[in-house]
Amino acid sequence: MTDLVTFGETMLRLSPPEGTRLETTEQFDVRIGGAESNVAVAGASLGLDAAWLSKLPSSPLGRRVVRELRSHGVRTGVAWADADDTRLGTYYLEHGGEPRGTNVIYDRADAAVTTVAPEELPLGVLDEATTFHTTGITPALSEHARATTATLLERASAAGATTTFDLNYRSKLWSHAEARGTLRDLFEHVDTLFVARRDAEAVLDREGEVVEVAHGLATDHDFETVVITRGDHGALALHEGEVYEQPVYEADTLDAIGTGDAFVGGFLAQRAIGGDIDAALEWGAATASLKRTISGDLAVVTREEVERVVEEGDGGISR
Repeated sequence: MTDLVTFGETMLRLSPPEGTRLETTEQFDVRIGGAESNVAVAGASLGLDAAWLSKLPSSPLGRRVVRELRSHGVRTGVAWADADDTRLGTYYLEHGGEPRGTNVIYDRADAAVTTVAPEELPLGVLDEATTFHTTGITPALSEHARATTATLLERASAAGATTTFDLNYRSKLWSHAEARGTLRDLFEHVDTLFVARRDAEAVLDREGEVVEVAHGLATDHDFETVVITRGDHGALALHEGEVYEQPVYEADTLDAIGTGDAFVGGFLAQRAIGGDIDAALEWGAATASLKRTISGDLAVVTREEVERVVEEGDGGISR
């Protein structure tokens, strides 16, 4: 059995040194990042047998993605595209404090993953998966990616895997209305939904108290579990009619990108070993807090670190 299988795009991340503008920088910090592969790395770091499915260009940049994910213990099932016809998506991240803020610029048109089809992927891994995870970013990329997301969710569900989905809305990819229509169709094969409070309101038209929103989503879409994240106010989960709440663990933030994916990875890692919802929320919050102290998208953490944050309530000092 494979504990966790994820499917989605991974891109090259280019960042100028802190305090430097994109238009003046003479160098970039080069990393990789993608919501689903971020979750896979977090899960693998916490002991899961994790695999990531996608499509990449057969190029040095495509091979870099595979090499880095494998270095973190993630198995890869990749469809390789002709590098002359497709490319690896990239994004530029310019860190900035207030009042400027952090800016993200995507350059992902014609990325290999936009042409992905189910028959190109090693779908047999879904037949033995405990959990299958994807996000709302992937179906926003193209019609091909949208259809393949639906097929993989349906196949994983039919095989008995727990299917999990992070809404993860990106306004630079599609409108609220377009996302709403597509995601509602996908929800038929989703067991656990992760959604930010702001996205539940803007994308899914869910207003009101957070508990009311969770109950409404669970009832309307037959979710077993709904997890709503609320930024600094922590997370709330509804599971089999019971409500659970989890505050955040304080952290010194060096890089917030990937925090939500780290939360999902920590949550799924605890559920995979039989942990209850309370424990899963604690692990999600602890993994997210640790990620904020790490540069890049990936939560390169250990079980011992997560357990220490949960037990102590903060990071403390490792001597």
